[in-house]
Amino acid sequence: LKKRGISLEMIKKFELGLAPNSKNALSNVVLQKGFQKEIIIKSGLFLERKNLELIDRFSGRLMFPIYNLIGRKVGFGGRILTNGKKFAKYINSPETNIYQKSKILYGLNFAKSEIIKINQCYLVEGYTDVISLYQKGIKNVVASSGTAITIDQVRLIKRFSDNVSFIFDSDEAGKNATYRGVDLFLSEGIFVNIILLPDGEDPDSFSKKNT
Repeated sequence: LKKRGISLEMIKKFELGLAPNSKNALSNVVLQKGFQKEIIIKSGLFLERKNLELIDRFSGRLMFPIYNLIGRKVGFGGRILTNGKKFAKYINSPETNIYQKSKILYGLNFAKSEIIKINQCYLVEGYTDVISLYQKGIKNVVASSGTAITIDQVRLIKRFSDNVSFIFDSDEAGKNATYRGVDLFLSEGIFVNIILLPDGEDPDSFSKKNT
């Protein structure tokens, strides 16, 4: 995180952490605490092997808690810390009773008052995009946690502002997602602005090079 230029203040605010490398660090703790196995599995934090052993879904990853609108943690995102291509770079909590990805915008619990105040919402793709912009004082920013915008996410933003600015990655996937998302926002009567970054840039990298 220090290497990526993320301050200690942001680490504390967004409660970033580390899941230990051990495959059973968390599962051992919750089993010892007396939680029922079926409840543990439903939480989405664990996987059950064929021998019925529980293993930690996020072991060895940088952890991003995902909050609902009132600031309760409902899921997690985990980023791999090695460069091997064997594992996905990011994994998220699966859908659970309390976490539906399509109905959550990362960072909205922190951004909502600023979005109302300025009547503008910046929409980015990922966790570090939100954190890097927030660190630069741009606090009216949320992430779709991926590229597919849903109508529920559009309506969430509409509760706080009727202006949205896309700042997606400059790659093909980011551009395509922007153009798909525009129609959804327009269908809800929201004014859309598109901020195109230079080739090869994303909000995280761009914010680090500029004031």
